[in-house]
Amino acid sequence: MITDYGFGRICINGNWYNSDIKIRGTTVIADWWRRQGHVCSLDDIDDLLADEPEIIILGKGKPGFMKADYRLRSTLAERGIRLIEQPTAEAVQTFNNLHKAHRVGAGFHLTC
Repeated sequence: MITDYGFGRICINGNWYNSDIKIRGTTVIADWWRRQGHVCSLDDIDDLLADEPEIIILGKGKPGFMKADYRLRSTLAERGIRLIEQPTAEAVQTFNNLHKAHRVGAGFHLTC
């Protein structure tokens, strides 16, 4: 699904995106903005949870500055949803490895 990633850009199914994105099922949600910049909160991904994913993958940016906040972590744990946070390059590979066999939602920060 994700064929290329470089600082500030990602290619999904042949389409290039130059801003942060989320993936819900097979749908790409472009221009993803978080309320607190480098903090991902429950409100920032509540649409992904509507699909009852088994796994949420967060690409934290090239150097990994973005982080999930405590409420997001605890809510996912309570619901039995595995959270994987990795620098975006690693998160892309993880997503590609998992999305066919599991219900996965993802958010990718493309820069810092």
